[in-house]
Amino acid sequence: MVLNSTVVLTLILLTMMLGAGVTSSVFGFTLGREALKGTTQPDVRPSNNAGGKQGTPASKDQVSILKEKDILKTVKARIEGRDPEKVAGQGNTKTDKASSKTATAKKPATEKNPSTKFPLNSRDGGITLEVSAANQRGNSMLLDVSMKNEGSQSVKFLYSFLSVTNNQGQPLSATAEDLPGELPPNGQVFYGTISIPTTLLENSKEISLTLTDYPAQKLQLQIAGIPVPK
Repeated sequence: MVLNSTVVLTLILLTMMLGAGVTSSVFGFTLGREALKGTTQPDVRPSNNAGGKQGTPASKDQVSILKEKDILKTVKARIEGRDPEKVAGQGNTKTDKASSKTATAKKPATEKNPSTKFPLNSRDGGITLEVSAANQRGNSMLLDVSMKNEGSQSVKFLYSFLSVTNNQGQPLSATAEDLPGELPPNGQVFYGTISIPTTLLENSKEISLTLTDYPAQKLQLQIAGIPVPK
């Protein structure tokens, strides 16, 4: 039987390719084995864990994980110049006590508020002028005021005649808002605001108000000792 030359050539090529593949595999395996010499698998047995047996010292290479709150306490202590070790041994009780003392220390400031003197009022001819509160908002001192007429006739007011002075007798500029130009004799209470620039009150502790009717100017509504809020 005569073999075709093409078939013979094909078989020779396949044999050479197979040999080359086997040779490459053996060579690659040998190189990999040489490269991995000296490399061992990590020991993950539970018996070698820190604290696994009593009396077994912990490894020096172990990493200790700190709690976030302990880290924050230590950083805060260093910023404030305190000993971090002493701070770490203290509980939240001391912090709560300190917060309680801070809150308690702020209460007297509220109790000393000059607004405890209110309301202040003046009455003349059946007309009542009352100041119920004084507050500082922005660049102005605001007085909450009210007026009522319990007389028998209507009374007119021109608030450009409103006089405001400080405790040194110096006149101050003031603006009245929402107060009626005429008070009817029905006892109804009308509310408004008197605004004074704070730049005029730098050296003032108290102010006084004086208001008269218009045009007769028979009434004298005077309120003194109005505290200036700081």
